[in-house]
Amino acid sequence: MRRGIARLGRIGASSLFSRNLVSAAPAVASTGATNTAYPPYLLNTPPTEITTLSNGLRVASEYRPGETATVGIWIDAGIVWENASNNGVAHFLEHMAFKGTNSRSREQIEIEVENMGGQLNAYTSREQTVYHAHVFKKDVPKAVEIIADILQNSKLTEEDIERERGVILREMEEVENQTEEVIFDHLHSVAFQGSPLGYTILGPEKNIKKIQKQDLLSYINTHYTGPRMVLAGAGNVNHAELVKLAEKNFGTLSNQVKVDFKDKVTPDFTGSLVQVQDTDVPLAHVAVGMRGVSWTDPNYFTFLVIQNMVGSWDRSLGGGKNLSSRLCELYAKEGLVHSVMSFNTCYNDLGLFGAYLVAEPDHTADAICELLKEWVRIGFSCTEAEVERAKNKVKAVCLMQLDGTYNVAEDIGRQVLTLGRRMSPAEVFLRINDVTHQQVREVAYNYLNDTDPAVAAFGDVEGAHFPDYNVIRGWTYWNRL
Repeated sequence: MRRGIARLGRIGASSLFSRNLVSAAPAVASTGATNTAYPPYLLNTPPTEITTLSNGLRVASEYRPGETATVGIWIDAGIVWENASNNGVAHFLEHMAFKGTNSRSREQIEIEVENMGGQLNAYTSREQTVYHAHVFKKDVPKAVEIIADILQNSKLTEEDIERERGVILREMEEVENQTEEVIFDHLHSVAFQGSPLGYTILGPEKNIKKIQKQDLLSYINTHYTGPRMVLAGAGNVNHAELVKLAEKNFGTLSNQVKVDFKDKVTPDFTGSLVQVQDTDVPLAHVAVGMRGVSWTDPNYFTFLVIQNMVGSWDRSLGGGKNLSSRLCELYAKEGLVHSVMSFNTCYNDLGLFGAYLVAEPDHTADAICELLKEWVRIGFSCTEAEVERAKNKVKAVCLMQLDGTYNVAEDIGRQVLTLGRRMSPAEVFLRINDVTHQQVREVAYNYLNDTDPAVAAFGDVEGAHFPDYNVIRGWTYWNRL
């Protein structure tokens, strides 16, 4: 099952939806007075219907004509609810869900899904666990029933637990070979010190080796309850029928909120540096992050605009003076980086804004310096033309990432969990339009100017070519004579 690793909000050079650009936004009234006449494709989009069952489970769906549909359960449970001793249990439990139930063996689950021609998958992120299926419209009832079965009736045998323990340990070795994942795990560990948000999804090896059935059952009992779950559907799904399926298959879920919110550690941002020298990696991989905003912060869309102003670029894409990002244009002209990816990762309490650079070791200092100078410049002297261009890019991505039933279901599930509702494309466009040139300057100045960054570096990142942290800190402000 795929691993959802801290990718919310990043915008790469290719896949945009997985970065979940508009999966939430401030739950406050729009501040602008724009009366833009929106085109029909915005105003005529299907509505998202939401029904709450008596046990607190929310059922949300959007009908779109076609032959397929995506249905799934989005659960408000991830590593932010773990502690140092059980870190990794949410991901371990996700693995165990497909190993057999009281009425189905692992082989029977696989055969039923294959016979439908469907796809069944799951992932764990820092704040959510998701189980979803993509099937033909006629198989929606069977898909919902299978997901309900694996969530509520998994056998969790000792034999399967031991087998998956080995699988996860091998997965851990594979992840260690994925430089981008290593970098972002390190960045979270230093940016959110002392809180579960800084943990890894898989957890440490010592925890994987000791997790037992009782740990899994305790996690299920605490988090897999009606008020913490959303059944989302998109495609050829009838909402009334989906509600009936939810009542039939999830009606026995507990209606209690068993989480003790007083025990949750509220994360805070810490400026710091971690360097991992690996001479087998010829390049320097560096992620620089600043404190960002939560899903519901009023500055959420402003950060998306800033993210697009900073931009992303890879030298295989070419480009030069025609690049819309001033920073990427500079990188392309001077040859300072192999690639740069701006990201805006949001969580329920705060966020992480920054950029991931890959550069030659002797260009690392210049690349970091130019990045921080650009962040500061936006706060002091970005132009209205830059802001308008970035707003149009955000709008385009908003629409592009909603192609396909899975993407829509993902958007519904995540928004309902984080906001309690789902925004229409027209509302999203209105909020983007409301972002002003002055707001962009103020947010960039307040969050990115003269502050302590979190920095994670991997590869050839030691020696005279890599700047000292105090030097990096000094690049976050301008000295004016």
